[in-house]
Amino acid sequence: MMNKKLFTTVAFIACSISLAAQTLATDYKGSGNNNPISSNIFCADPTGLEYNGRLYVYGSNDHQEFMANGKKGDNSYGNIKSIVVFSTADMVNWTFHGTIDTKKLCASWESEIKKEERWYKGYGVSWAPSVTWRTNPETGADEFFLYFCNSSHGVGVLTASSPLGPWKSPNKQLMITYDTAGANKMGTYANFDPGVTIDDNGVGWISFGGLGPSEIMPDAARIVKLKPSMTEVDGAAVKIHAPYHFEANELNVIGGKYVYTYCSNWANRDNNQWNAYKSEHNISVSAPGGGTMCYMVSDNPLDPDSWVYRDFYGPGVGGNNHSHLQKFQGRYYHLYHNHGDILLNAMKKEGEVDASAGDYRSICVNQTTVNETTATISRVTQNSEGVKQIKKLNPYEWQEAEMMASCRGVGYEDYTNIKKNTKINTLGNDASINMQVKLKAGTWINVRGINYGTTGASKFTLRAKGMGKMELRNGSSPRTKVATIEFSSTEMEEQTFDIPEGKLKGEKTNLYFVVTDATDFYVDAWQFTEMGTDGIQTMEDSKPVKRQSYDLSGRRLSNSKQAHGVIIEQTIDANGVKHQRKHLSGKQ
Repeated sequence: MMNKKLFTTVAFIACSISLAAQTLATDYKGSGNNNPISSNIFCADPTGLEYNGRLYVYGSNDHQEFMANGKKGDNSYGNIKSIVVFSTADMVNWTFHGTIDTKKLCASWESEIKKEERWYKGYGVSWAPSVTWRTNPETGADEFFLYFCNSSHGVGVLTASSPLGPWKSPNKQLMITYDTAGANKMGTYANFDPGVTIDDNGVGWISFGGLGPSEIMPDAARIVKLKPSMTEVDGAAVKIHAPYHFEANELNVIGGKYVYTYCSNWANRDNNQWNAYKSEHNISVSAPGGGTMCYMVSDNPLDPDSWVYRDFYGPGVGGNNHSHLQKFQGRYYHLYHNHGDILLNAMKKEGEVDASAGDYRSICVNQTTVNETTATISRVTQNSEGVKQIKKLNPYEWQEAEMMASCRGVGYEDYTNIKKNTKINTLGNDASINMQVKLKAGTWINVRGINYGTTGASKFTLRAKGMGKMELRNGSSPRTKVATIEFSSTEMEEQTFDIPEGKLKGEKTNLYFVVTDATDFYVDAWQFTEMGTDGIQTMEDSKPVKRQSYDLSGRRLSNSKQAHGVIIEQTIDANGVKHQRKHLSGKQ
């Protein structure tokens, strides 16, 4: 059935309509803004990696706390027991991949810890992830490592063979605890906020620590070498003498140098103290302000005296600051969170969130400049406009419905494991390639920067389930209705509709999917067909001469059995035309 697609032609309505009819529910991000990366999910403490042409961003799941608190009150962080995952290929349209359920993955720790009576080695929460990956030099397999902190007690690690998992816990407890040699001891400072990197020699390093005394030299920052497994420490941790250190540790290797970044504390800046520090370390920069992102550089990370303070590069965000410096497609980006001044305040204004709600954070990104020769980071300007799109979206490839620049009223579910108790967590379970969006009347999705080409689109294919009436609109304001689609199916399937000629061609700034009527309407993916091509074909009709399968993280598969859930099958027919289709692994 997955190959034999149901082609349903529906009469389209393409006409001019009044501005009043065009009005959409408020865009919480602000029309045209690219920050935060999600307009409906609160998340914080970003980290990232580049893989197969995509940037994957992971963060603390503030939204889990938000839902547990009934969308009100302050964020206590105590209900954050999962990690959110997003990805993008263009820095503007972001795909939500669900959450990594750390509580479930680390459930076995409890029984092991009881045997030792070391409660602080167990699992409680998952904050501030840090991620990296490598190709194993012995096996040739890609390996992914995700670190997180259990409150202030220590650092745990998860492993996977793709950026979306499935993830597992290789250890039976936290990897770093109060008992780790060189770590902060119980009753002193925190062993949290990990920052991982792999250097040019393939050696892994992780930084951690924080909450030292509010003074110029708290000495709560630590760094330790990792064993080749990347799941155990190798030797004792050493101090990084980071001035005004507070938390939010991250690591990079730039130009062969180790670059350590952290959030500064709010200690009183005594000029005499700072001048003495500058003189001792032969630097000339000013003292960083409270809550700014600072950086230090070293050639020998295990030598505490080798670390040189450079400057602050990221401004404060009105509270605890946490950022990650990420290189993607040749550019450097500053990933950070704000404290609700964009998304949360907009929701309050609309009355969707109780006025008491506070400190539910949102991940944002702005571009920065890095001199790789000197490992110098330029100051970042943080704003709601965000970054520019680095490549146009191709509408003639399958696009996930969870991929969007902005939205309103969208819910997410994993259609292989839907839980009814959404008060706990509406974001699904593990990071998943089986995500879909639930849409109801009045909701909309916006994608940006589409190139339909000179001939334009002739058909639109929607993979969905249920009943829904959806308008396709483009433009900025007013938005022009291109077509109206009426979808109906009792099963998740693909239906294809005609597009009025010439309505979608060239480069367009926006495409809106506006739902005007819906009954149990779930959308999985969509794709346009270019004018003058046959578009989506059955495998029999396309007469493929070359066939290759990929998972939704972009990893090429030697056979479809490697995939979990949905795979993309790409074929090239005898005429050299590329075709793509999506189907469940093991089903045809």
